[in-house]
Amino acid sequence: MKITFLGNGDAMGTPRVYCGCEVCEEARTGGRNARLRSSLWLEEEGEPPLLLDCGPDWRRQMEKRGIRRVERGLLTHAHFDHIGGMPEWADACRWLDMTAEVFGPAEVLAEIRVRFPWLESRLAMKANDEGMAYGEWTIRPWRVNHGKNGYSYSYRFERRRDGFAWAYCSDSINLPEEQKSPLRGVGLLVLGTSFYEEPFPMDTRSVYDVKEGLLLAAEVGAGETILTHLSHDIDARRDYGLPAGVRFSEEGLTVKL
Repeated sequence: MKITFLGNGDAMGTPRVYCGCEVCEEARTGGRNARLRSSLWLEEEGEPPLLLDCGPDWRRQMEKRGIRRVERGLLTHAHFDHIGGMPEWADACRWLDMTAEVFGPAEVLAEIRVRFPWLESRLAMKANDEGMAYGEWTIRPWRVNHGKNGYSYSYRFERRRDGFAWAYCSDSINLPEEQKSPLRGVGLLVLGTSFYEEPFPMDTRSVYDVKEGLLLAAEVGAGETILTHLSHDIDARRDYGLPAGVRFSEEGLTVKL
């Protein structure tokens, strides 16, 4: 499997329209801190590529990668930064006279149907609560705590021939043991960490910060960790002294498993 990061930003992206901080100003010049909303592009031999989340930067992400056709998608939750591009995707399918498949937990799909009831004419939504297959991988979702924002879902990908596993956990915080369990022993953990050390009260927060994320990655024994869903608090030009095996995601970063 080849994983490409189409975006690595948090819900607001970087730069934030209202913000004049040093990171946002550098991002406005097209620098390393310019961040589109978080999304992955998964490629597996013998299968159509799989889009993981479809935020409001979808069109720009597709244009940047030269992608003209998206046949399959996988969703983590129904917040706008993860589904805001779905109307454009559906319209692209209409012009191509095709119907794409969108997989997600039933309660996530139900929320999307309420907001965008016309999408299913071109985006066939299929519940994957019991898991699904993608090439030689088994994909299983599980519900995770998203703090003040309610809930999200994470995904564990496990290769059937050798048991190698990796996980995508973009929007979570304060996971209890039963929600940490699917992360244990993964070879790769893609984890959302918006701030380096978030200064706000815990009851107002929704995503791990970097310091907390490092503790979680160590606790679950992740072989490698890539931090994504980054806010304008993270400066890509700075050396944060991350431990071996941990790095920040960047747009266009590719990982082969």
